[in-house]
Amino acid sequence: MERSIGVAAKEHHRAIIWNVPNLLSFLRIAAIPFVVVCLFFPGPLASFLAALFFSLASLTDLLDGYIARQQKSETAVGKLLDPLADKLLINSALIMLIALGRIPAWVVVIIVGREIAVTGLRGIASVEGLVIAASRWGKAKTILQSSALIGLMLHYEYLGIDFHFLGMIILWVALMITLWSGFDYFIKFYREHQKKDPGVK
Repeated sequence: MERSIGVAAKEHHRAIIWNVPNLLSFLRIAAIPFVVVCLFFPGPLASFLAALFFSLASLTDLLDGYIARQQKSETAVGKLLDPLADKLLINSALIMLIALGRIPAWVVVIIVGREIAVTGLRGIASVEGLVIAASRWGKAKTILQSSALIGLMLHYEYLGIDFHFLGMIILWVALMITLWSGFDYFIKFYREHQKKDPGVK
């Protein structure tokens, strides 16, 4: 009887991990090598394929959150996996675009540095038992960064549209939102910390 309960518990745990939203997050991570390989090669075809793989992977970010809310299947694994997949996908593309000379290295340093700082702060908040709600700025940051990267991957002119120029415009906006969203997170952390321990400055 106990063995049956243990097997059932393992099956239930496996089903939770491999639900549809989490599978979509895994697919987003699985798409990274395809994007990276395409960006190894210059030329319109490779750039188009990189943008295509990246776009399809980015769409799973919209789908997994929607499905998780609709099915009420949000899990602790999903809450960790979803932002991790976003960061791996976006940061991989950013780094590859430096080598192609399509994006300033200092912009990538700021964006990646912001992610590391916020991730570290989340770890501290978790240890201290603080719950800091995600803001719309974080989601806007991800959408803008992804949109900018699609333009920069396409790079060449298609149908008379200079996608590199368009991508750079969106990137500057994304950079401002990225900095603000990071600053906003630190403000929220400070406020929540003050509520928990008002005597600490």
